[in-house]
Amino acid sequence: MSSDDYFFLSPEDTDPARIKKEREKAKKLKKTQWWQNQLNQGVCHYCEKSFSAQQLTMDHVVPLARGGTSSKGNIVPCCRECNQKKKLGIPAEDLLKNIQDE
Repeated sequence: MSSDDYFFLSPEDTDPARIKKEREKAKKLKKTQWWQNQLNQGVCHYCEKSFSAQQLTMDHVVPLARGGTSSKGNIVPCCRECNQKKKLGIPAEDLLKNIQDE
């Protein structure tokens, strides 16, 4: 993604109350054994490189601002570099962009 990328964000998805609620759910998930198991695998979901548990962050595959939720199916461990590079994007958009570039 480049800095020129932009996204249309729905007011419904960016509602501060909804985002606050989802962040609270994510905070609770961070304390679960499930999340500890994810971290202990030590692999970034996106680049698949190995990291220590302390080097991995929690990422919402579909960002909260784009309607994502704080659920096990939408949260993955990733390295800081991938998390910063992803921004508000979703993996499907990267796949489509790669297909268009071929």
